[in-house]
Amino acid sequence: MAKRNTWQRDSVRDALDDSAGFVSAQSLHARLRDDGTGIGLATVYRALADLAATGDADSLQSPEGESLYRACRTPGHHHHLICRSCLLTVEIEADEVEVWAQRTASSHGFTEAAHIVDVFGLCAACTAAGTAERVTP
Repeated sequence: MAKRNTWQRDSVRDALDDSAGFVSAQSLHARLRDDGTGIGLATVYRALADLAATGDADSLQSPEGESLYRACRTPGHHHHLICRSCLLTVEIEADEVEVWAQRTASSHGFTEAAHIVDVFGLCAACTAAGTAERVTP
């Protein structure tokens, strides 16, 4: 069953499109609240989950376990390198991961395997600057 587009969902999608990188639901909600939309936090969470489920948003968990979202710019399955300081995100090819995941699943009798792989580290700029603290989205 397809989700219907509502003005709230469209507002969340627009705010996500205007974001520079990954953002939390709370920070997106604060931005929408500051814009006077009146959209509730629960609605933001639902809209982000729907956008992630349909491939219109990337979703990942930060090292602290917080869900972060950004507008998806690459269709299809992909992986990320993410700077845990500035949140710079690079989409990467990971053919070896694909082969490993399928082989591992198969060797344990699993079929229709799916996976999520995000690699966290420090980008070159943050490494050079000696920055190790994560910024809050």
